[in-house]
Amino acid sequence: MKPLSFPANFTWGVSMAAPQIEGAAFTDGKSASVWDTFARRPGAVRNGDNLDVACDHYHRFDEDFALMRRLGVRHYRMSLAWPRIIPDGSGAVNQAGLDFYHRVFDSLERHGITPWVTMFHWDLPQALEDRGGWRVRGVADAFARYADVIVQAFGGRVKNWITLNEIFCFTRLGYGNGQKAPGARESEAVVNQTYHHALLCHGHGVRAVREHGGRGARVGLTDNAIVPVPLDLTPRNIAAARRAFVEENIRVLDPVFRGRYTAAYRRITGADAARAEPGDFRLISAPVDFQGLNIYTGFFVRAGRNGRPERLEFPARFPQGDCAWLYLLPQVLYWGPRFFTEAYGPRPLYITEHGAGYSEDAPVNGEANDLHRRECVRNYLRELRAAIKDGAPVKGYFLWSFLDNFEWEDGYERRFGIVHNDFKTQRRTPKLSAHWYSEVMRRNALV
Repeated sequence: MKPLSFPANFTWGVSMAAPQIEGAAFTDGKSASVWDTFARRPGAVRNGDNLDVACDHYHRFDEDFALMRRLGVRHYRMSLAWPRIIPDGSGAVNQAGLDFYHRVFDSLERHGITPWVTMFHWDLPQALEDRGGWRVRGVADAFARYADVIVQAFGGRVKNWITLNEIFCFTRLGYGNGQKAPGARESEAVVNQTYHHALLCHGHGVRAVREHGGRGARVGLTDNAIVPVPLDLTPRNIAAARRAFVEENIRVLDPVFRGRYTAAYRRITGADAARAEPGDFRLISAPVDFQGLNIYTGFFVRAGRNGRPERLEFPARFPQGDCAWLYLLPQVLYWGPRFFTEAYGPRPLYITEHGAGYSEDAPVNGEANDLHRRECVRNYLRELRAAIKDGAPVKGYFLWSFLDNFEWEDGYERRFGIVHNDFKTQRRTPKLSAHWYSEVMRRNALV
């Protein structure tokens, strides 16, 4: 069997996010984020874990980048911590925060690693939440200033920008069911309005890059698109899954790529639809250079009555990771890019996150044998290659995650890293999957 090659100049990388790895939660002027506050709520995070130290990346980033380099990583998707840069969300800029990220970019440059920078990865300053957070339109004004500050500060060093990470998670799961920070339970109308305010922030992120990013700057949005998989390849079931893709993702992708709330959106949301002001959609739908997709799982769909999508529940023994939501369904990396392209037209796509989370044992004799993760990623990448072969314009893939880190409400028990981290000693140990992925990147082929 020959290695399965990917297109020339395919971008291979790894992803991490500031709140999950940096630690130093209250160091050098950084203020509390909503996750710092949420983690201190009894019962909110497994084992009472918090973000205070995490992977101590704040003090160890240079050695982490040296390890990336040894493993052949050339592209790194990271995020900036809003409360480290503008502690109260909208007021004075914290120079120590800017200086920290300049040191980070210095180190990345020394190690020959290209940064892909996410402006916001869930760590809203608690000061903004205290003023209403994503419920209020003022959050977009605060983000507009934050985006201007960071692009002006780092635009000479960063050419690949991502505005927001996974709107669904910090709106629906943060304000709808209370699963994630800030742990609120609001009405459906309020939740839909949080989506709208997030979309305004995305628009301001695009605007800031256009105004201040300089020559060669690119910008896109990362969305954790929900991916229905047709039960089989009959045209009827494929059509049902395609329809389900649009309906499941209509709160984010339709306004960004169609420039309005469509009739389908109005039908789905009814009286709870978000309220827009004149000019909003011109900002929200400003053209992007690429689209990021975070894809881990999905569900099977078949055509029901009148062709309507009918979701099939997973049986008890269906394969899954150790996160309750992580059903292992490799076909999502085929159908996600395909359905996106069919719905919104061909544009450069990047898989900005994909990986597998498990509760794993410590390394034995210096070896972490995570064959389960290796096989999971390998099977998904086979489907991604098939999607590319069938015309999906996927230009790159970023594996989540480089290090084991703070996995939100699952704390430190769930591990997604290809590098094991001992959170007591901060010792890093590359897993079997890290060495395998290193070879995939080196050969630009699935081995």
